Order: sequence, then C-alpha cells, then structure tokens
Amino acid sequence: MAQLATQLLGSVEDLLGARIPLRIRLWDGSQAGPADAPQLVLRNRRALRHLLWQPGELGLARAYVSGDLDTAPGTDLYEVLSLAARFAERPEIAALSLGAKDALGPSGRRVLGLLLRAGVLAPQPAPPAEEARLGGGRLHSRGRDRAAISHHYDVGNDFYGLVLGPTMVYSCAYWEPEAKSLEAAQTAKLDLICRKLGLRPGMRLLDVGCGWGSLLLHAAEHYGVRAVGVSISKEQVALARQRVLAAGLGGRVEVRLQDYREIPDGPFDAISSVGMAEHVGTVQYQVYAEGLLQLLAPGGRLLNHQIARRPDRPGEPYRPSPFIQHYVFPDGELSPVGATVSALEEAGFEVRDVESLREHYALTLREWVANLEANWPQAVGLAGQGRARVWRLYMAASALAFEQNRIGINQVLAVRTTPEGASHLPATRPQWLSGAPELHPADPDLGDRPTVR
Repeated sequence: MAQLATQLLGSVEDLLGARIPLRIRLWDGSQAGPADAPQLVLRNRRALRHLLWQPGELGLARAYVSGDLDTAPGTDLYEVLSLAARFAERPEIAALSLGAKDALGPSGRRVLGLLLRAGVLAPQPAPPAEEARLGGGRLHSRGRDRAAISHHYDVGNDFYGLVLGPTMVYSCAYWEPEAKSLEAAQTAKLDLICRKLGLRPGMRLLDVGCGWGSLLLHAAEHYGVRAVGVSISKEQVALARQRVLAAGLGGRVEVRLQDYREIPDGPFDAISSVGMAEHVGTVQYQVYAEGLLQLLAPGGRLLNHQIARRPDRPGEPYRPSPFIQHYVFPDGELSPVGATVSALEEAGFEVRDVESLREHYALTLREWVANLEANWPQAVGLAGQGRARVWRLYMAASALAFEQNRIGINQVLAVRTTPEGASHLPATRPQWLSGAPELHPADPDLGDRPTVR
C-alpha cells in the first residue's frame, strides 16, 4: 500500500476524466499529484469516508471542519480554494453526474477496490458538531429564523472581537484611498451610510439587524439622531446595549431583541439594513420590503446593503452553497441585485442609487482572515477548533468569490416618496453625499427655476 496515493488519485482522475490540480498526501505517507501544486493532507481514512458518502463540496467541508482534511504547512489556502473552484467550474466537471453505472464501470470498480483494500469502506461518519441543526419548522418562520441567526451570531462576542477588530462591524468596509487600516475603512463605511441617509440632528433612525450596535453609535454620536436597533441575536443585543451605555448614549439609542416583523412604533425618518436582507429569504422578501416601507415616513430614505449572486441561466434553478447552508448561514438566500431592486420598487419604494462595493468586501474579508490567523490559539480557545476552521474556510472562500465576480455586494438607496411624489433628495449625487440641502419644487416667485433650500 506504499503507493496508495498514486493508485487512488489515478483511479479517481480516470473516473472524472480530468486531472486534479492539487497534490495529496495520505495517512500512510504516500503522495501523488503535481510536485509543484498545493498539497492537501488526508489525516485518516475518515477524510475519504466523508467524501465517499457525500461527494463534492459538503463532503470536503465536513472533512475539513472535522480536521480530517487539511492543507500542508505553508500552503496558501487561497491558492487551494482558487484551484478547486476553477476545477469544479470546468464544463466537463460541472456537468458530471456519477451514478451506479459509473461506479460499476472499470474506473469505478478500481476506486472501490482500492478503498476496500485500504479499509476506507465503512458507515458514514457523523457530521461535525458545528453543522447547523435548526430543529425543523417552516422556512423563515420567526422561530426558525431565530435558530438560524443564533447558529451564526451567538458563537461568542469575544470570538467576533478577534476577527472583526475594535469596530465590531460585520459587513464590508469602505476602502477610501486614505484608509490605512480596517478600523478606518469600517468607520468610513458607517459614515457613508449616514450621509446617504441624509441623517441630521433629531431624526429618528431604525437599524434593522443592528449587529453589535456600531452604526447606531456612530449615527447618534456624529449625526445627533435618536436611534432604534433590532436584532434576534441575544449575544449581539447584550453587547450592543453595553456599548450604548458605555458611550453615554442610553437616552438616545435603544437596542431591542426583536424581529423585523414585530416593530410597532414607526414612522422613522431613515432606515438602514446592513447585511441583514440575505437572511430574509425569497418567500419573505416582499413582507420585508413592504414592512420597511410602512415603517418609513414619507420622504424618508432606506439604505439596503446586501450581498448579491450572479443571475441564473434561463431554466437553471438556484443552488446555494451546501457548505454555507450547513455551516455558515443556514436558510440564507442570495438574490441578483436586479431582483432586489425590483422587489423594493414593487413594495412602493423609489430606488435612487445602486453602488457596488464588491472589491471592498474582498479586501475586508482578507483582513478578517488575517485577524483570525494572527489570533488562532485564542480563537480556538473561545469557539473551538471546528468553529474556527468554519470561519477561516468561509471567509477565505468568500474573499475569492468577491474577487472573481461570483458574488457581489450593493448598497441600494431607496426613498418613500411623499403622496405628491417628492423624494426630498438633493439634485445630484455629490450633493446628497455631502449632506447638501434637498431639492424642492419651484417657488412661485422664481418662475420655473427649481430652488435648493
């Protein structure tokens, strides 16, 4: 069995009809694959059992999260993921659908024979404990949504602090040319949102999915608003409330453990929703959009900051990532930006601006991965080895997905116009980004010329 890796890799490549662009090392020390390729280490037979029972992304994820599969020391995870993604997207691999006939053919029998002799054939291993278990319930019901959110966000505020840094902002930063740090870029993003919303002293802001309260704090401190934030993550709400009190803003900022469908006290002058709409789901998106419209005062603005996927080809169903669904964002759904804009318009909003921040998110994710790796022993101590591996894998893979335009991120600015159709926006984009006064209809004394007042 000294050459098990060579025999196994060759048989699998014959079965797939393609050369695998990675090098592998098995538990017995045997190695195979291109000598200059990044190396994957299969630490035990269980790594192959995960793949045998669940071929593809989910089996690989289970093997990696459990620690049965790893990269060799010094291997660049980004390079491994990039090569794997390009391999999976090759037409002959993407179209591959292996069935019983393939397993019983010459290549399939050779693979099964090798696995049998190597002692790999065995019952399916239990999934790692980090895999989501939501306990049933109707998709996007309030109870199931609470369980899905808790799976991702209630894993320890100290753990998130290591990854996100002092701003505790869990969405893409805004990398202006002068931004020299993640903290500066995140502060710039918070300020960009406030300017897009046209916040002014005394206005009432609603932040839907407020996280750890960073936008609430920034808006209250720097723009003088009264703010309400809602989240269904208990740990987020607890820390957000502590931060509000520590900043001396308890009289102007309220943080609630509350579902977006339960907010009773509109209207608000402005609404922000940053990194929250991805959790809403297609079946609830119109409820979400129409609900926010009703909570917004006429003339008020909505800033919807949301990850987007590429549109499907005609007739092709949406297939979310099995790894993301099982380990990261259970029940999360991505929509193309055009679908989001249409849904907001159908709810009654007027969409006034769409800005893509795709490259900004790639940079942000690489910063988070670097933070995690720099604090790896502490992260493992706080959240466990499996959870830390989930976060490292999903953030690195997501960085590449943004860089390669497989997913995007957009800020959509929309308004609830007045009954007369007024948007209360300044005349030009630079004006409303700078906080200039809004554009009103012409005064009678000035004829047909519009005035800015």
